[in-house]
Amino acid sequence: MGSAAPRPASLLLLLLLLCAERPRAAELTFELPDNAKQCFHEEVEQGVKFSLDYQVITGGHYDVDCYVEDPLGNIVYRETKKQYDSFTYRTEVKGVYQFCFSNEFSTFSHKTVYFDFQMGDEPPILPDMGNKVTALTQMESACVTIHEALKTVIDSQTHYRLREAQDRARAEDLNSRVSYWSVGETVALFVVSFSQVLLLKSFFTEKRPISRAVHS
Repeated sequence: MGSAAPRPASLLLLLLLLCAERPRAAELTFELPDNAKQCFHEEVEQGVKFSLDYQVITGGHYDVDCYVEDPLGNIVYRETKKQYDSFTYRTEVKGVYQFCFSNEFSTFSHKTVYFDFQMGDEPPILPDMGNKVTALTQMESACVTIHEALKTVIDSQTHYRLREAQDRARAEDLNSRVSYWSVGETVALFVVSFSQVLLLKSFFTEKRPISRAVHS
């Protein structure tokens, strides 16, 4: 008994699902030294939506200042000492937008910052999906459901990857502190033990009288 051949429509929908375009995006993890500021620039057309997600992975209290500035110099977003946040904005003017991360409030803590910048609306995965007035077929609905599930999986993987990096950095920092503390305790114990040995030895040391010769 032979298996049924796959339907051309099913193959077409699957191909559209795999080749579905995503908004223009950029991900970056970078080091932000103390008393420093790092800015990034992106040229955006008018009426285009962009989103910025960021999170501090390591350093200090895991906080950073962030602001977004439009081409006219207006601040459209500003937050101070945030561990993580998300920001979505639809541009009103065309030009170069800049978003900056500042660690100028910290005097000795280096930070590791991750951000995800996405620009543009996500196109429909099916042709003419936005203008379609009839109900979706079962295959089309399944494709849309799978596409949304894959987006959720990607976001979850990014979240868990960042949590893993943050927890690893905390564990390494805790391990170094425990190691230094153990070395300090060892040195202190050796000094105390040596001092006690000398003290006890002084108690049991016999003091011999000094004899002087009497000349007659």
